[in-house]
Amino acid sequence: MDNTKKLWVYLAILLIASFATLLWTGGEIYRQAPPMPERVVSTDKKVIYVRADIELGRQVWQSFGGMQLGSIWGHGAYVAPDWSADWLHREAVALLDLWAKREAGADSYDDLSAEQKTVFQGRLETRIRENTFDPESETITLSADRAIAIASVAAHYRSLFGNDPATAGLREAYAMKNDTVPDAEHRRALAAFFWWTAWATVTERPGSEITYTNNWPSEPLVGNRPPASLFLWSAFSVILLLAGIALLGWHHAVTAGRAEEPHEMPATDPMSRVQVTPSMKAAARYFWVLLAMFLLQLVLGAITAHYQIDGQHLYGFSLSEILPYSLTRTWHTQLAVLWIATAWLATGLYMGPAISGYEPKHQSLGVNVLLACLVIIIVGSFAGQWFAVMQKLGLEHNFWFGHQGWEYADGGRFWQWFLFIGLMLWLVLVGRALWPALRAANKESRSLVGLLFLSTVAIGLFYGAALLWGEHTHLSAVEYWRWWLVHLWVEGFFEVFATAVLAIIFTRLGLLSVKIATVAVLFGTIVFMAGGVLGTLHHLYFSGTPTAVIVLGASFSALEVVPLAYVGFEAYDRYRQSSATPWMYRYRWPVMFFLAVAFWNIVGAGLFGFLINPPLSLYYMQGLNLTPLHAHTALFGVYGMLGIGLVLFCLRGLKPDLIWNEGLLNVSFWSLNIGLALMGVLTLLPIGTLQLLAAVDHGYWYARSTEFMQQPLIDVLVWMRVPGDIIFSVGALTLAWFVVGLWFRPQRRPVLQEAA
Repeated sequence: MDNTKKLWVYLAILLIASFATLLWTGGEIYRQAPPMPERVVSTDKKVIYVRADIELGRQVWQSFGGMQLGSIWGHGAYVAPDWSADWLHREAVALLDLWAKREAGADSYDDLSAEQKTVFQGRLETRIRENTFDPESETITLSADRAIAIASVAAHYRSLFGNDPATAGLREAYAMKNDTVPDAEHRRALAAFFWWTAWATVTERPGSEITYTNNWPSEPLVGNRPPASLFLWSAFSVILLLAGIALLGWHHAVTAGRAEEPHEMPATDPMSRVQVTPSMKAAARYFWVLLAMFLLQLVLGAITAHYQIDGQHLYGFSLSEILPYSLTRTWHTQLAVLWIATAWLATGLYMGPAISGYEPKHQSLGVNVLLACLVIIIVGSFAGQWFAVMQKLGLEHNFWFGHQGWEYADGGRFWQWFLFIGLMLWLVLVGRALWPALRAANKESRSLVGLLFLSTVAIGLFYGAALLWGEHTHLSAVEYWRWWLVHLWVEGFFEVFATAVLAIIFTRLGLLSVKIATVAVLFGTIVFMAGGVLGTLHHLYFSGTPTAVIVLGASFSALEVVPLAYVGFEAYDRYRQSSATPWMYRYRWPVMFFLAVAFWNIVGAGLFGFLINPPLSLYYMQGLNLTPLHAHTALFGVYGMLGIGLVLFCLRGLKPDLIWNEGLLNVSFWSLNIGLALMGVLTLLPIGTLQLLAAVDHGYWYARSTEFMQQPLIDVLVWMRVPGDIIFSVGALTLAWFVVGLWFRPQRRPVLQEAA
């Protein structure tokens, strides 16, 4: 069996074993999720909440943006509090204050002596962590004192999400619009949902001393501290990382000498002989939509960041009454995924006929119809989200047409189905264009094109994970499937697709032999997927999941970092090859953006990713500014730069006779990279580090509180984003100006120069 066949077998075995384990883990998550009670009652027989209250509250939370306004169990936005941690702390303080007044005659718990505090805090820890859920009656029974504390905290949330002047200052600090939830009954139900999410964080599993969320969040008052398993598996993940990198280094050292086969570089650009078909030309329209989304994303990002300073206003204008923070952040995050995905979709549509030399019948019509569908989906879903957040849609329509409230999966279910059908159309369009190449290619070429085709199939099908939860599916189960979408769809199979596309590009340019490229891509895919599939679980440590999630997530997410070193090796080789022949200068800027991908893979995805991935690290860092540090540098630094590089490569093929404005691309490339670096180093990294120290010293709630986030130092650090944002915006605008110039200010090569 030759190397290629062996690698295909290894890849198949790996994927079967990985997905079998992932599905088994999903079954355990369903089975061991925090229970949803039918009733919550006090010991004096009073009903506090019923299941309908909690489920209605979740619907309300989703309708105004859900994870785009604060977070639940650490997942979501960063300006408002984590509502689970916030409720937990407020309920604990309310109980302690109640006992201090009644039993010690003090005004509050803070007025007690250290000895008295220790006694009351010990009582609180013992009682609040007790699991009183009765599986037979599906009832949670709480003490009368706790019922009083719950009523007190619920009153705070009814005030906060309404229009009460008493909490106006908090609303501004949290970037909340007035009357976020105008209906009083909906505010009462919302409090019930927040209570249940907090109950799961502090209630111990039956027969265990660890809560349903593995003792997350850190809260000294109730004894929420990282369990021993977090220390153990964090240490193990570091060992696995070092072992993986050592093995990869050994493999590279052993194979480096025989990796390249000498071959003659083409005298002219092989891609210049590719005939541009009507469907390839039609794919260029995607780039215009892409640029519009990219620029709009920048504007919305600036507004969203400014809300952290002014709360409800933009330089004096009450923008929150028209475009609330939860809406601008929704659109900002969605556009990031959409424009990057559009770059890859357009690349697939362009590369299909370019690889096979075959233009299927009505292919151009299909490309145009797909683009029209994409525009309708964007406009329709965004409109529905506006009506939802402004509370004008109604809860009965919100799930299907409004705002689902799940970060990166915010669109209504109707629009998700529409997008899934659109991806099936994309799969058909790319697949039928590639099919002749699959049938006619030699053994090595068939493997490379086959991997591209299979990744195309996976991209189409795996978006279906967004359709696997319902409106009332358990929160832990929704998180499981949501991370299938975010991690496996975006970070997994798009990565394989991009790797295959890049390999085909370099083989078509004649810089790599097909055999070497095929082995390299299959090996890279195996290394990446070895950690990538089960590494999904590192997002779920504290989402009401069992300890098995920590074991698997910690072990395999460490391995996710390993292939990033391999990417660095490959990037250096591609950069070296980019100067191997004079005509390769035509592809200098696509190659430069591919090189930037390698850099941000190592820094953003690798260093900043592993900074937060081990369980003990994430216990304190989840939902702090160190999380968006990783998200920004990985999402744009890796996938955004890759998308731009692919766009530039396609544009070179679509407009082969044009002279490029090298100055604009030089400014764009360095501005985007420098701006992204400054955004992270000057703002996200220092704020996240300060929050980390606060979380370790005082508890997670404090690191997200107004007491901490409204400090003058934090305001200064937020303003420090401005230089990086401006430089980054210059890069985006010059890129857009460059593309516009190709159509409206084209400069063509002289005939003699072209012939040369």
